[in-house]
Amino acid sequence: MPTYQRRTRVRAPFDEVWDFHSRISGLEALTPPFMNLRVEEVVGPDGERDPGVMEAGTRAYSSIRPFGVGPRQRWVSHIVEREEWDGSAYFADEMEEGPFPHWRHTHAFEEDGDGTILDDHVEYRLPFGPVGSVAGLFGDVGFEPMFRYRHRKTRELLE
Repeated sequence: MPTYQRRTRVRAPFDEVWDFHSRISGLEALTPPFMNLRVEEVVGPDGERDPGVMEAGTRAYSSIRPFGVGPRQRWVSHIVEREEWDGSAYFADEMEEGPFPHWRHTHAFEEDGDGTILDDHVEYRLPFGPVGSVAGLFGDVGFEPMFRYRHRKTRELLE
């Protein structure tokens, strides 16, 4: 299965970086404008609407319209794991509905002196069966602008 990974050091305290990425407002701030993200609803594991922190069990219902082309695509993300230790943490979301047959995005954070290492790791499968499998070999080309934006924006907002 194809994967994509990007690591960046952010000159900001671990707690601030972790907190920022744990909120739906972080997702909204870090999604490139060309994706035309619209978050429609966020439901916590206990059914609470708009929880402050995306805990394991939270679902985010959103839609995207990349580059303003075509109809909006529904995207339902489910936070399936979330762990925090002293100086490190991660959460993983899986797409339950959306443009990819498989999408698992692990967001990892590790304290590094006065900064934080931010590590995004995505396992994915593109649509269209065998054709998508071949195209998946070039997934980095498609994901790089989005994740480069996410990491640059994190640094811009938190450093």
